[in-house]
Amino acid sequence: MKIRDMLREERTISFEFFPPRAADGIPGVLDTVGELAAYCPSFISVTYGAGGSTRDFTERITVQAKQSGGVEVMAHLTCVGQTVDELDGVLGRLESAGIENVIALRGDPPRGEEQFTVTEGGFRHASDLVRHIRANYGFGIAAACYPEGHTEAESLERDLEYARLKVDNGADFLITQLFYDNNDYFAFADRAAAAGIGVPVVPGVLPVLSAPQIRRFTALCGSKIPAKLDAELERLAGDDEAVRELGVEYAARQVEELWAAGVPGVHFYVLNRSYSVSKILDYLALPGHTLG
Repeated sequence: MKIRDMLREERTISFEFFPPRAADGIPGVLDTVGELAAYCPSFISVTYGAGGSTRDFTERITVQAKQSGGVEVMAHLTCVGQTVDELDGVLGRLESAGIENVIALRGDPPRGEEQFTVTEGGFRHASDLVRHIRANYGFGIAAACYPEGHTEAESLERDLEYARLKVDNGADFLITQLFYDNNDYFAFADRAAAAGIGVPVVPGVLPVLSAPQIRRFTALCGSKIPAKLDAELERLAGDDEAVRELGVEYAARQVEELWAAGVPGVHFYVLNRSYSVSKILDYLALPGHTLG
């Protein structure tokens, strides 16, 4: 089923996983997918590794999860290190496997590189990839957006123009980068609507698992840690269990406020761990997305 059709009929809950570094880690990822499938997600997705380094594992997990029949799957696809012909090869295999949805991304530079470099014969922008998929395939298409602005964007206004271009080129809905201040999401949604972006904007939520990890993630993606949360992380430094519980509580409050405000769905970045998201969903008991 196309996710765009789901979003017309329901408010979605979705989970994002990442591929392992080696093939023997695939069963573990699929086990976590199975654990969280009990919460009736609308769909799941599987990222490419940094710089597309584990794209074969991504494809295998995506296809296996789809063929299990338990959940709808959205495949990740990036411009990193791939020509158009190579991208068409991936798209063709996904299509043959029955995958109906993709998220089209530019992708981060490979490890050790600071800037994105266009592959000869490839695409420069996610919007180019979106346009290519829309013109040549029947997939439902998602794209990314950045409530606090992409790290490479000249301004929030220019960043919004790039988001608008993805939608104009065929994206059915947008999923946001992680954020920890809901006001950033609400402000972005207002700017997007004023700019004529009429597709659903699904907030992406990452529960905090450890202080060093979240500081590293936010530094890489340009998101901020609100002062109160940062102070709590500092106070609990060295107590990983307490930080994880703080992350559950904070994310639950985030999602509760977002859901009450009528967001079209919530996309959880689960980092291949079921504990935090399970606790959040148990607490919130969102209709259609609880055990039972």
